[in-house]
Amino acid sequence: MSDCYPRGKHFVKKMFHQFFTMGTIEWFEERGVRLKTEADGRMFPTTDSSRSIIDCLLREAGRYEVNVMLNAELIKLEKTGKIFHVTLKDGRVLTAAAVCVATGGYPKAEMFQWLKEMGHSIEEPSPSLFTFNLPKHPITQLMGLSVEKARVRIIGTKLEEEGPLLITHWGLSGPVILRASAWGARELKECNWEFSILVNWVDQKEQVIKEQLELFRINQSSRKIKTRSEFGLPQRLWEFLLTGSGIKEDTRWADLSAISRNKLINFLCNHPFDVKGKTTFKDEFVTAGGIKLNEVDPQTMMSKKVKGLFFAGEVLDVDGITGGYNFQHAWSSGYVAAKHIPMSIEE
Repeated sequence: MSDCYPRGKHFVKKMFHQFFTMGTIEWFEERGVRLKTEADGRMFPTTDSSRSIIDCLLREAGRYEVNVMLNAELIKLEKTGKIFHVTLKDGRVLTAAAVCVATGGYPKAEMFQWLKEMGHSIEEPSPSLFTFNLPKHPITQLMGLSVEKARVRIIGTKLEEEGPLLITHWGLSGPVILRASAWGARELKECNWEFSILVNWVDQKEQVIKEQLELFRINQSSRKIKTRSEFGLPQRLWEFLLTGSGIKEDTRWADLSAISRNKLINFLCNHPFDVKGKTTFKDEFVTAGGIKLNEVDPQTMMSKKVKGLFFAGEVLDVDGITGGYNFQHAWSSGYVAAKHIPMSIEE
């Protein structure tokens, strides 16, 4: 599972020994929230609603009389002797014997300034888990269509992923795109999110497709090519690819020319797209970057620079691919921090 973290895999591996996926599943099920595992390993509540998780956490917070303070932005953190002083934007100052920072990721480095002032170093933040924009590309007219298993390769890099792909009104999304964006988060930021990709809609090699098309030509010679989708593709996508290959509406399999066949094979296996930007639905799904991991003890989640200062979740330079991996990091790091905070106070 640690291999599903583009950044922080060795860090989380040490932490997961204390609280792992089974611990998470049991914790939620004991509180009435059942989880399910998809075929590709992604985990979700059986309700398919994030509200189930949110409500569970809020109930648990209420059970332990956790005081949730809204509109209480932190602007400064200091430590005097053994006591931390937390200054809020409205002027209030809170005191504590220990502090756990679980703010989530920040999109800009300057937002970490109050942690830099505590002596910590920051890995430059970059957006991760975003979708690929294809402005004005005709394929966006097929929005809502999905392909169960496609392969996406980012040209000029070693990045290549496979999985479900979704066509949207702004471009391409789905697990395969989100995974590619996670692994390429920093590399794609360097090119300002303008790059080219190749999509293999059928996740098959060209020779296999060539042989299959030849069988169609022989065994279904009199049938019009556009009348029925092949390779499990949605009908409208199949027609889109045929049109792009120059195959006319009334063309029969027996009449498929070698030139049109080769164009179709290329569209099926190496469909090129020029990506111009990203979409993240108002906020980044996940941010790569944060507190440098060599400054935090993965066995306790406590800072190596400031005793009594703990970290949990995405504020650290840890991020995973889509499918619950970022949540697992949050659950595990939160558990480990909570377990060791009392020990740090007693010492």
